[in-house]
Amino acid sequence: MAAIFEYTHRVQPEDVDGVGHVNNVVYVRWLQDAAIAHSAAQGWPAKAYRELGRGWVVRSHFIEYLSPALPDDTVVVRTWIADMKRVTSRRRYEITRQGDPQLIARAETQWAFVNFSNHQPLRVPPEIVGAFEVVQDPAVS
Repeated sequence: MAAIFEYTHRVQPEDVDGVGHVNNVVYVRWLQDAAIAHSAAQGWPAKAYRELGRGWVVRSHFIEYLSPALPDDTVVVRTWIADMKRVTSRRRYEITRQGDPQLIARAETQWAFVNFSNHQPLRVPPEIVGAFEVVQDPAVS
């Protein structure tokens, strides 16, 4: 089981804004892409949640931008589950340039587990809880 998952992404021209660095909205996409990839790696791809009729939705994002990501950078998004509660889970992230330990950003997303048909919160099933390891305090890059 990969407690800390790494998602690598090459900055695309459309990621860059008029200031010459990656637009802040792109970071949100990276967070979601990393979370989805981590879930799939743990045996829970998007298709499995659709078939179940239940899954995760975002309640909130927090992002602290520390250094700009730039054109032609390859970024690494490290992500892990910080807690898993009855109907919510907190996921944390660190974003760096590949090969450079300096943080570009750190982030956190609060997820809620819901019924897709009525959007009501539900208890996270044991098979999903068991697919992820909670990491309290990983070594910071």
